[in-house]
Amino acid sequence: MARRYDCNDATDRTTGLREAASAVRRGELVVLPTDTVYGIGADAFSSEGVADLLAAKGRGRNMPTPVLIGSPNTLHGLVTDFSEQAWELVDAFWPGALTLVAKHQPSLQWDLGDTRGTVAIRMPLHPVAIELLTEVGPMAVSSANLTGHPAPEDCDAAQDMLGDSVSVYLDGGPTPGIVPSSIVDVTGKVPVLLRAGALDADELRKVVPDLEVAN
Repeated sequence: MARRYDCNDATDRTTGLREAASAVRRGELVVLPTDTVYGIGADAFSSEGVADLLAAKGRGRNMPTPVLIGSPNTLHGLVTDFSEQAWELVDAFWPGALTLVAKHQPSLQWDLGDTRGTVAIRMPLHPVAIELLTEVGPMAVSSANLTGHPAPEDCDAAQDMLGDSVSVYLDGGPTPGIVPSSIVDVTGKVPVLLRAGALDADELRKVVPDLEVAN
């Protein structure tokens, strides 16, 4: 039976974050609020947890799961060949709605799907998400919806779709909006905007003037 906690209540929030952290460490799934929409997450290093996440969403391995982190410092252990321009983007827009596609450390023991040696990584601007990520480390997180259905802006919508496939729901109230994060590929010599979301090319070029836009 899934458990749900109201993170706008101080006592419930403390209990909920403790229970969510325990669930993640057991390889179970949790739903958490972010600064875009609600996400469904698992320990990024639990291959069974990530597989369960993809199954809960009805999503294939051809759509690998992004990773959320609680601090930019975590990047040092996760990515390689991270350019100066990539760090400038981190400094300017994290925490926030910018996802960076980078080469992950080849030594990492994780299976996020068919990533081809890369990882889509972000630090969300949401206190509940950051507190959980700081406690448990990197999490594989995708929008908390069934594939093909709208991404949920509140916990009710997420729970209606995912039910008891999730162990713990952290209810942080409505999220700010459904505008997705912008996605920038920093694996090459020049950053490439793959998806314009909360940040458009003009905004990003204030930090990395040579940003290209994918066709």
